[in-house]
Amino acid sequence: MSTHSVIAANLARLRADRGMSQEELAQAAKISRVSLSKIERGAVVPRSKTLTDLAKALNASLRDLVTAVDVVPNVRFRADKRVNNREQILAEVSAWLAAYRWLESELDDKETFKLLSLVGQYTDPVVLAQKARAKLGLGEKEPVRDICGLLEDNGVKVLLLKKATDAFFGLSVGPNDGGPAVVVNTWDRISVERWIFTAAHELGHILLHKEAFDCRKAEEAEQEEREADLFASNFLMPEAGFDEEWQQTYGLPFLQRVLKVKRIYRVSYKTVLYRLKASGNEDESVWKVFQVQHRMRFGKTLKKIDEPDRLEAGEFRFQWPRAGEPDGLSESDFLQDRLHRLVRIAFDRGAVSMGRAAELLRISRDDMRELAASWAG
Repeated sequence: MSTHSVIAANLARLRADRGMSQEELAQAAKISRVSLSKIERGAVVPRSKTLTDLAKALNASLRDLVTAVDVVPNVRFRADKRVNNREQILAEVSAWLAAYRWLESELDDKETFKLLSLVGQYTDPVVLAQKARAKLGLGEKEPVRDICGLLEDNGVKVLLLKKATDAFFGLSVGPNDGGPAVVVNTWDRISVERWIFTAAHELGHILLHKEAFDCRKAEEAEQEEREADLFASNFLMPEAGFDEEWQQTYGLPFLQRVLKVKRIYRVSYKTVLYRLKASGNEDESVWKVFQVQHRMRFGKTLKKIDEPDRLEAGEFRFQWPRAGEPDGLSESDFLQDRLHRLVRIAFDRGAVSMGRAAELLRISRDDMRELAASWAG
């Protein structure tokens, strides 16, 4: 692909992702709409200053505009039709994965995928969840305290994207092409409970549906989604522990029982209700009963992405002590530990510049300078 074609494709994709019209981007970059249109058609190659202005207007780097992106084919990305930035999400995932893979190779530091032997071996999501938990050393009643860290420590890369849409929760990359990896949309209007569930759900796809990883396929497969939901529910809430905790709340109002169990297992209220119905503890009326009691208690009906008594962002990664409750949470708890470690090693060795390190960690150069200064301290 020629340079002007690469720039044209990247520019059009990034503009669509930012939700900007050609007129809006042209004004922000201080060029004419006609000039921008020519660049996006690949008719002209912009001058370096124009490229810099366009990158700044798009809150992107020059690398984002001039580097060709080869989309990883071994991706499972099925999402609501309302997702209008699918190409950009795939491009970001592919670029991130390529950079991560380069870091691992450069530093000769790669984690083994501990669950590889389970891929495609079980069709029952409940049995598979039990097998996966056992391989990861989780007790039969133990909650998953830190799913992001648990996945990274066992060879699954984790990418946290913020996309302002509730039509995209996440995707997964199979064991080939630098994977396995899970991608989670951490937009702040989506609950942390949903982030956690998404990570487990995508792990379920990796283990259950090895033939479904094809980036060309965009339509949802309802049966696969149900199976991944069932896996995630049982992975996060093991049967023995869930049944025990549910029975211990027997004397509480139904609403309070659900809220207590959801807090223990760090899942959404929907996950608890789904599990109650699937296990036969409750019938279909469970959804209506919860909504009625919530409306009576809090004066409102829950909407699609509402989450009562929701977790704070830091709790996605917080490593609770084995006994007692967490003392406090901070933004620093919510980081991809392994990627940060690899970037620091590469930076210390001079393998990456300050700017490249910032791009790898998806932070600004100012934040990168502050981070590097803290390393030195």
